[in-house]
Amino acid sequence: PGTAAFAAEPARPNIVFIYADDLGWGDVSCHGAEDWIRTPRIDRLAAEGADFAQFNVLSPVCSPSRVAAMTGRFPARYGVNNVFNGQTLGPKKGGTMPDWLDPEAPTLPRFLKAAGYRTLHFGKWHMGADQRLAPDAPPMSAYGIDESKVYHGPGPSIGLHDIGVEAAQAIGRLKGGQPFFMNVWLHESHTMHIPSQESLDAFKHLDPRRQVYAAVLREADLNVGRILDALKQHGMDENTVVIFSSDNGPAGQPVAPGDRAAQPTDGNQKKGFDVFYSVGSAGGLRGRKGQLYEGGIRVPFIVRWPARIPAGLKDDRTVLSAVDLLPTLCAAAGAPLPSDYPGDGENLLPSLLGKPTDRTKPLFWKHYVVNKSADMWAAWAMREGRWKLLTDLSGERCALYDLAADRAETKDVSTSHPDVVSRLKPQLMGWTKTLPTAADPRCLHKP
Repeated sequence: PGTAAFAAEPARPNIVFIYADDLGWGDVSCHGAEDWIRTPRIDRLAAEGADFAQFNVLSPVCSPSRVAAMTGRFPARYGVNNVFNGQTLGPKKGGTMPDWLDPEAPTLPRFLKAAGYRTLHFGKWHMGADQRLAPDAPPMSAYGIDESKVYHGPGPSIGLHDIGVEAAQAIGRLKGGQPFFMNVWLHESHTMHIPSQESLDAFKHLDPRRQVYAAVLREADLNVGRILDALKQHGMDENTVVIFSSDNGPAGQPVAPGDRAAQPTDGNQKKGFDVFYSVGSAGGLRGRKGQLYEGGIRVPFIVRWPARIPAGLKDDRTVLSAVDLLPTLCAAAGAPLPSDYPGDGENLLPSLLGKPTDRTKPLFWKHYVVNKSADMWAAWAMREGRWKLLTDLSGERCALYDLAADRAETKDVSTSHPDVVSRLKPQLMGWTKTLPTAADPRCLHKP
């Protein structure tokens, strides 16, 4: 149905999805972060809404994590197990990686657009190869986006420091019109770190590494504030769902001071600071970006909707995931899902509204980066209830964790719970056999 069919339903909420980049569970001060971290606007979002302790993205790296959030499907179903590259094209990393997300994939913006929503995207896209390499990649409109300014994506570009400002200005333009869905996908806290001089000056009392990272988190926090202020200014804050999350955990362990990456590229913030300054926190969780342990895939998930969500709600029970966003937000918007939609998530709207919910569907992960280092061996993972199973590529090596009792995954209980392993492992291995073994030729660049 078109927009006119919904004109008499003004109660449908606007939706703003703020997605940070490489920001860890412990990188917001309301999660008990170290005292040098200050995120007052994100803290306000949590105080006025709901803060979920068990939210997982479906990849510990960028592109597949975003595919899961937009399609409601495990990204491995599209062969997307890696980041879309800025330098090379064609199948790689096992041969399943396309050059862009299938434009025929179901997407949250497409479903909301069909239900009368205006759909917008500001900031990072990264669900396709660099447009300069693959000019035949689909435009943003192919995925249901009406208006966009992006980086790592097609169409009009946006500066890294302009994302929150552009989004706030768009909110003003949208006042009094049809309901809207807006992605605000931030650069922070990905490298290169490029904080403003004002943000650096705010933390000049800290050592250089913490100064840079605290400044970067301040930039993310300011963008959240810009969104909240714009909604309030234009009378839309009560009936707008605002989500704040991150695409994966904090960047890998910082390099040693003597390494090349330990130095600013030219000694100042103009060109940025490299990974030596990525001192983000997983908040006591094991692992980081690029790893299937919780530190790589459990991230902040804060939701504010004053008209419906109780203020100050803390939910430690509900296991939410990125693939649940599509059915949950469509339910909030009253947008029907097609009868043939093959989603991997479930509608967990009751949990957002204050009723903790037990999920009924298991979660599955496929990761492309595997090696023999301590926490990089796992290629597959599955979660069902309290249990999380990790296996290597062959499925021979495995580890089992009871996340209800051991949030930090300190104790492998596979030997003491062989019944759980024998129940979960066939499901996980069975799922792996449903995945594509080659890249979709429709989603490859044709020179």
